[in-house]
This record gives sequence, structure tokens and C-alpha cells, in this order.
Amino acid sequence: MVAHTVRRAGPSLRLTRRGRVVVLVLLALMASGASAVLFTTASRASGDPSTPLPTITVQPGDTLWDIAASLPSRRDGWARVDEIRRLNHLGSGDLQPGQVLVLPHT
Repeated sequence: MVAHTVRRAGPSLRLTRRGRVVVLVLLALMASGASAVLFTTASRASGDPSTPLPTITVQPGDTLWDIAASLPSRRDGWARVDEIRRLNHLGSGDLQPGQVLVLPHT
């Protein structure tokens, strides 16, 4: 007769107390890093979230350049035009009278 050894099924890896602390600290660092990235990305994209972005209604003959030039800003005109296009998801510079555009914070 052959004797067989019976092994209990159990976890193959057990963490010591120090290991659990290290894992928790790493998880906390990853979570805080991810929240910092999300927070800075959101704040850059929307400016001050408590203040709504200003809007303007396009009048006949208005161009993106005219609208961007009317904004008080230290940025150059092309950067302002690009920001208005990005905020309004515009593929081109074509505007329609009556169209409402979101303007960047100054």
C-alpha cells in the first residue's frame, strides 16, 4: 500500500503585517496620485468650476478672430481662437448667426 500525502488547499501567498502595511501605503499613494492628476486635468479644462464660462451669441459678420480679439487677454490672438474652437468643439472657423459660443476665462 502506498501512502499519499494530502495537502490542504489554501492561499499560496500570505503577507506579513509589514507586507500588508506596504501594500496599503502603495495603494494610498496610487489613489492620491490618480486623484491629483484628475483634479489638475479637470481644473485646467474648465478653469474655476464654481464660475460658469461666459458665452456670446454670434452676430452676422462675426468671425472667430473678431470674437477672440474682443477678449481681454495677454495671450496672442491665435491661441485665443484655438481655445474658443476647442471649448466649442468646432471643426472649422465657420460661424452661424445666432450660434452661442462658450468663451474661455480671461
